[in-house]
Amino acid sequence: MRPVAIIGAGITGLTAAFSLKRRGVPVRVYEATARVGGVIRTLRSGGYLAESGPNTILETSPVVGGVLRDAGVAARRIDASPKAGARYVVRDRRPVEVPAGALGMLTTPLFSTGAKLRLLREPFVGRCRDGVEESVAQFVERRLGREFLDRAIDPMVAGIYAGDPQALSVAHAFPRIKALEDEYGSLIRGRILGARARARRGAVARDRAPMFSFDEGLQILPDALAADLGDAVTLGSPVAEVRSSQGGFTVATPAGSAEHAAVVFCGTGPGLASLRLDGEPLEVFSAIRYAPVASVVLGFRREEVAHPCAGFGLLVPRVEGLRILGTLFSSSLFPGRAPEGHLTLTSYVGGARHPDLAPLPADTLEGIVREDLRTLLGATGEPTFRHHAFYPRAIPQYEVGYGRFLDRMAALEAGAPGFFIAGHIRDGVSLGDSIAAGVRAAERVAARLPE
Repeated sequence: MRPVAIIGAGITGLTAAFSLKRRGVPVRVYEATARVGGVIRTLRSGGYLAESGPNTILETSPVVGGVLRDAGVAARRIDASPKAGARYVVRDRRPVEVPAGALGMLTTPLFSTGAKLRLLREPFVGRCRDGVEESVAQFVERRLGREFLDRAIDPMVAGIYAGDPQALSVAHAFPRIKALEDEYGSLIRGRILGARARARRGAVARDRAPMFSFDEGLQILPDALAADLGDAVTLGSPVAEVRSSQGGFTVATPAGSAEHAAVVFCGTGPGLASLRLDGEPLEVFSAIRYAPVASVVLGFRREEVAHPCAGFGLLVPRVEGLRILGTLFSSSLFPGRAPEGHLTLTSYVGGARHPDLAPLPADTLEGIVREDLRTLLGATGEPTFRHHAFYPRAIPQYEVGYGRFLDRMAALEAGAPGFFIAGHIRDGVSLGDSIAAGVRAAERVAARLPE
């Protein structure tokens, strides 16, 4: 049997290839760069552990745990500290803990009395009936009010997408939230009544999903998947063209051409735009916008940071006028992230809010981050650890009108049966979404192949 071609060795591509191999289907993974894992990259140095990209995985589906077990890394999993439940949003230049329940919402200083009263109206706000696709900002302001948009949703959007709620589509960026309005007519009613539906399908709400990493960081997972695949992974091998052939596809790389039973594209928007499928250029996908993000990881002596930093981290609303998007309390999330008596703080700069800041030199970014951390956390003194990473295309932006890209992907699959697209340009931007997308892609491919 000819192997299935997987284009891209990020977490989606590796998961798809691994899942197919376990079904007895031969695979060949083509990766354009010199390493596997995509934006997942872990550094261990001097007692510190730094993640250059994502820091955690959310177990929103049973599929995620299944991949860990099959890959043999379940024993290396470490769940987030119970203290990680504490999350902060900045108000008036100081971190304020996000309330955990309805009672806390009534007393929190995060929102004014007027904003709290406005929330009580939410169950009585009607659905949007004009058929116009709403941005996240339009949806939230209509249902919850402007202050809730500025003080809660704007920082949340920055934390997930590094994006702008005025540009992102609520239907594509937050489909579950839009579905609550469509099905229940209210976010509050849907939150309560939808819990049963999630339980039936084995899903978990994102804010309640177990959050985890591994003893030596997230890179453990892509490395384990790649090790299992062995020489089926070819690095430094960009795919320029895919052509339908008799009962399959011909995949062309700089090293030559090979025949495959099916093809799964698991790369980026620019990667798809550079591909030719049956002679047709796919340049339309070059219009998928990405947010540039810089990650700045700093280590400090514990006594030189005034804030306890016990929790998940903090997010910064745009209205606060600061330059970082947010900071993770990395050494409070998981053990082994900092030497004894020290802590690790991972801050993010850039995104749709400040795209001009993300490409700045490492020392300039460190100065920006230290200034904001001094204001927010009382972080003084010289850092004892530094690590910087820049991603010019970190996170795809599911903006209003993104459906045209999804429709084009579906049309490509329909026009070339056996060609599939999966990953963050289609299936969600979190690592949990990407793992689940890889498993689903493998299922779709296996259903098409003859026994």
